[in-house]
Amino acid sequence: MNLFNVFTEIEKIDPDAVERLNYYSRRQLFRMGAKATAAAVPAMFATLGTAYGQSNVINDVLNFALTLEYLEDEYYKRGLAASNLIPASDRAIFMQISKHEDAHVKLLMGALGSAAVSKPNFKFPADAFTNYQTFVFLAKAFEDTGVRAYKGQAANLMSNKDILTVALRIHSVEARHAAEVRRLIPGLEETPSDPAEQPAAVYAGEENLVQAGINLKTLIPSLSDSELREAFDEPLTKEQVLGIAMPFIQ
Repeated sequence: MNLFNVFTEIEKIDPDAVERLNYYSRRQLFRMGAKATAAAVPAMFATLGTAYGQSNVINDVLNFALTLEYLEDEYYKRGLAASNLIPASDRAIFMQISKHEDAHVKLLMGALGSAAVSKPNFKFPADAFTNYQTFVFLAKAFEDTGVRAYKGQAANLMSNKDILTVALRIHSVEARHAAEVRRLIPGLEETPSDPAEQPAAVYAGEENLVQAGINLKTLIPSLSDSELREAFDEPLTKEQVLGIAMPFIQ
């Protein structure tokens, strides 16, 4: 593992993460050299774990997030490794998304330390890595699930400001992924050949027209129901997210 690359990828998500460890600054780590840096990493991650994984509730949320990040990380790595799947024009997009997911996994594993859940074995639809249409639609479903999953767990992280901040930063990156993947969809057919490959559960609750007790239809009657729904994104519960993810876990 290239530790300097890990730090770089972590800082893409949370620019202050390494500095907040209060152990070594990133500049000091570079001056120490590779051997000394490797020796310091266990203590550094222990500090991160103390700051971020200090309660069972928070550990549960982090492991929940880690499982989703494992899923996305594995999906994009398999997609990039598949022959003749991703067009050359889109390959750089998925390479960057894959780097982000890899950084998310490493950060969450470091925060959890020995409490981190093991990576499951994943299974994907037979044509996910031979049919670009299926690959993109599943990527959209996974990214949308990730966005709504982080949103659904925010309340459980409010006791730890640092980890809530990091989770929100990951959440915003997942949202950018979802937007970028959506940009690739025009020109593709509206749905994959097998509807089961785009789980309806991913979008459960999106029909909601009431926000903060306010009926949007009454408030803004000039907009269609579809436009009003799309202006807000609903959270998913842990149970809902696991219901979406479990079919992909062996």
